[in-house]
Amino acid sequence: MTASTHHPSRPAPRSAPQPFGEHLRHWRQHRRLSQLDLAHEADISTRHLSFVETGRSVPSREMVLRLSERLDIPLRERNALLVAAGYAPMYRERPLDDPALASARQAVELLLKSHEPYPALAVDRHWNLLAANRMVPHLMEGADASLLQGPVNVLRLSLHPKGLAPRIANLPQWRAHIFERLRQQVAATADPLLGALLEELKAYPVPEEATTEHLAGEHPGVVMPFLFRTPAGMLSFISTTTIFGTPVDVTLQELAMETFFPADDFTRQTLHALAAQR
Repeated sequence: MTASTHHPSRPAPRSAPQPFGEHLRHWRQHRRLSQLDLAHEADISTRHLSFVETGRSVPSREMVLRLSERLDIPLRERNALLVAAGYAPMYRERPLDDPALASARQAVELLLKSHEPYPALAVDRHWNLLAANRMVPHLMEGADASLLQGPVNVLRLSLHPKGLAPRIANLPQWRAHIFERLRQQVAATADPLLGALLEELKAYPVPEEATTEHLAGEHPGVVMPFLFRTPAGMLSFISTTTIFGTPVDVTLQELAMETFFPADDFTRQTLHALAAQR
């Protein structure tokens, strides 16, 4: 797999359309705000907000966008709110290989390539692999073939007993890190597929040979240590996740890049040696 390999993510199944008021109430409650709180944030009356939620008032397009902004709703769901209110979607959603996203795709490929000889990959909102540099296959070697069939879900691959889990020396720490990250994503997006993925991953058994080693240097939300057994020896990484800043495209907002940096000289030298072999 190389930096130019892209797998368009599969769209999530859509439920039956809901009235705008129900959409709005769902997000308000998900953000744990009262009508009074949201009305204050949006600078409207509580009475008007109540009428909007019950369907007695139809919000303007500007009002839909204002409420979406105050509720910090993802772009995909802002489109759904606009449609429910009778307006056209505002934010485009295109696969990463769409010609209109050529500049963004080139930027992703450049970042992945420039990170070599260290592993880096790009994923969609459900952690399906979109692209990777040529060092990532070194980490995937030995995983069951069923987990490597597209779209490859990198979290499932990471924690599945037939995937990479037996090779992660600090597996309990890594599992806790992934679970917390998914919980934060579910809280931010209310995505049921992410919630289902979290429950699936939590149900995976921890291999008997897993150690309880807990590495120092963890900074939640910033960097995470990752100790990985390979035929070349024990590799020590720190992992970081980055996203596009202020995107106006659904695909770009949901795109994340996972990059791995060597945490010691042995790992650095080993990765340089592996890169020289290919």
